[in-house]
Amino acid sequence: MATAGTGTLDTASLQALLGPQLTAEQAALIFQQGQEAVVFALLTLAKQLAEEQPVASTTPDPSAPSGQTPPYQKPTAKGRAKPKGARPGHPGHRRPAPPRIDRHEEHTLSTCPRCHAPVRPCDSSRTRVVEDIPADITPVVTEHTIRRYWCPGCRATVEPVVTDALPGSAIGLRVVVLSAWLHYLLGTTLAQIVDVFNFHLHFELSAGGLVQMWHRLREVLLAWYLEIQAEALGSAVLHADETGWRVNGKTHWLWCFTTTDVTYYMIDRSRGSPALKRFFKEEFAGVLVTDFWAAYNAVVSARKQKCLPHLLRDLKRTQHYHNPGGDWPAFCKLLRRLIRDALRLSKRREELSPEGFAARRRRLQGRLHELLGQPWEQRHARRLVKRLRRHESELFTFLDRAEVPPDNNHAERQIRPAVMVRKNSYANGSDEGAETQSVLMSVFRTLKQRGHNPVSAVLDGVRDSLRTGQLPPLPARVAADG
Repeated sequence: MATAGTGTLDTASLQALLGPQLTAEQAALIFQQGQEAVVFALLTLAKQLAEEQPVASTTPDPSAPSGQTPPYQKPTAKGRAKPKGARPGHPGHRRPAPPRIDRHEEHTLSTCPRCHAPVRPCDSSRTRVVEDIPADITPVVTEHTIRRYWCPGCRATVEPVVTDALPGSAIGLRVVVLSAWLHYLLGTTLAQIVDVFNFHLHFELSAGGLVQMWHRLREVLLAWYLEIQAEALGSAVLHADETGWRVNGKTHWLWCFTTTDVTYYMIDRSRGSPALKRFFKEEFAGVLVTDFWAAYNAVVSARKQKCLPHLLRDLKRTQHYHNPGGDWPAFCKLLRRLIRDALRLSKRREELSPEGFAARRRRLQGRLHELLGQPWEQRHARRLVKRLRRHESELFTFLDRAEVPPDNNHAERQIRPAVMVRKNSYANGSDEGAETQSVLMSVFRTLKQRGHNPVSAVLDGVRDSLRTGQLPPLPARVAADG
């Protein structure tokens, strides 16, 4: 190999010098060869760096939400398996005719709209019905004259109750409930609600005054909130999930406990067992369906079911980011096949006899024991084996109980509207606001689940509370037609 001196380097000798072993004397020798040698050396080093640097993957994380994936990284959407809409020849669907006509308008012509020539009337005409909201919506102001009476039994003055507003309030109850529904169920921001009422509905509101009315509405509906919690704790199958929340700039957690009939939201500073102890007052007798978050291990429950899609996504994410070798491919293949066979078996419950279904169930359990008993060496395989051993009895509960699903999709769907509310309103600014958020969001979501008009149902309940002094029971699920 050439060393520092006055000799001339050829291409092969120059390439041999380049690399991590290059010394200061060798670099000076390359510089002495002139501009062409320096350019050649820099280009060669740049090529070596490019070959050594790993290429960044453009494949999106399979577990990342779609909204967090850049559009240019998303795969091209596949074509629909079938065209949109119903099949050809189906009966048409249109808006039903309104039950009443409020006003009539007649449209006539004196000249042709095309050539502007005079026209003569025909013997035919047609009608067209249009529904719209009037441009000038004026609030209704009602002055209530409240007569007072003397009660000999109570020996006190009594008076009738006004059910159109909360006590001492000049804002009608419908405005309070409608605005709360817009904010806590639909996720409309406080500023947007104030703008709609002030400029479109011509009802002057302030943001602070509206928030205070929501706090008062929470106090009235607190009994329904506690009833929702009691029904959730008494359910046969309960789904649970949690997501981040902010209260006065500090990290909190929004917990969601939901069934097919109720959804209970709770905002707590803890993401661990203290928050769960606040909800679970006693041992839960039903089946708790959750992901693999360790805090749920503290819940004392008759049975549990862990979300199998979470496990499949963990396998995919590990393969994508870590690309482990060793015995990981064999472990991943066996576990993925076991989970998918269990999911397929659950769909064949009606096809198989009870004895045949039970036999296949036992074989799946045996395959799981065999998988966990092997001495896996790859660290990610050992990590998942440790998790599966901890939750071995909580993986196939859905095969023993037909009403239990193998996933926690229901909780994720019910917590998603709250995530949209958080995105729009930036969570809460005080502990009282967080409490109001939990109560009103739970009440409106539960009423919607049960098929009620949330605004009408809350209005009726609050009016009964003002009239009798006690909130009526939470409305039951609306029976399906037919």
